Amino acid sequence: MKKTDFDYNLSPAWCPGCGNFMILKALKQALSELNLKPYQVLIASGIGQAAKLPHYMKCNAFNGLHGRSIPVATGAKLVNPNLIVLAEGGDGDIYGEGGNHFIHAIRRNVDITLLVHNNQVYGITKGQASPTSEPGFTTKIQTEGVKVTMMDPLTVALSLDASFISRGFSGDIGHLSWIIQQAVKHPGFALVDILMPCISFNKLNTFTWYKNRVYKLEDENWNTHNKTAAYKKAGQWGERIPIGIFYRQQKATYSQLVSVLQGEPLINREYSPQKVKSLFDEFI
Repeated sequence: MKKTDFDYNLSPAWCPGCGNFMILKALKQALSELNLKPYQVLIASGIGQAAKLPHYMKCNAFNGLHGRSIPVATGAKLVNPNLIVLAEGGDGDIYGEGGNHFIHAIRRNVDITLLVHNNQVYGITKGQASPTSEPGFTTKIQTEGVKVTMMDPLTVALSLDASFISRGFSGDIGHLSWIIQQAVKHPGFALVDILMPCISFNKLNTFTWYKNRVYKLEDENWNTHNKTAAYKKAGQWGERIPIGIFYRQQKATYSQLVSVLQGEPLINREYSPQKVKSLFDEFI
């Protein structure tokens, strides 16, 4: 497959220099190198600049409500397990409005890949602080600076025993594409938190700011099965910021644990609305 197989004839409506362009390129590269075809892939998104990404991909797409991409992705995967399913959105979309779904999808270990475009600010609603904004970060709303604790999604995922936890950087397309490929191939819930600049509303965490700090775990002969060490790396933020695959493990997926999901995929089973008519009639 070629990256152009996933191209769609629309020009992205993002600010020039936005990290979303690089994430889009990395995702197309990852899917093509996995030899996937557009009809085999579904991308579910919510609301936001990041959530526009499926508009610019030739594949199945579902653009839904703010923070609700994970439930859509979950339902699609459980009904059609042969489909490659990704959910994606920004840090506000996924960790803010969708924070409850983020938590419980990890607990269920549904076999989907979650891409989070983490620019540490709400971009589409003009720059208020997001769950991952740093303390002291000032905006038009937080005029005295952010006063609450910065959310660490990797540590949250580790505490919930997620089966695949990673972080990428939009400024390294090759490395990010490799992480996405590993996440898609992983049997279970896979988090890919992606650091990226918002050139319009985040003047603190710029491309240069990230570039001067990120380093690859793979360069340290990293053991992705050491959960204790992963906690320490996940908590490292400041002058040095690690990227790569922090932790992965093999564990049963939700589909493997629920008996009704065994055997023939739900999408292939016969169904009749008449079988539930009596239940609906009870409410008339």
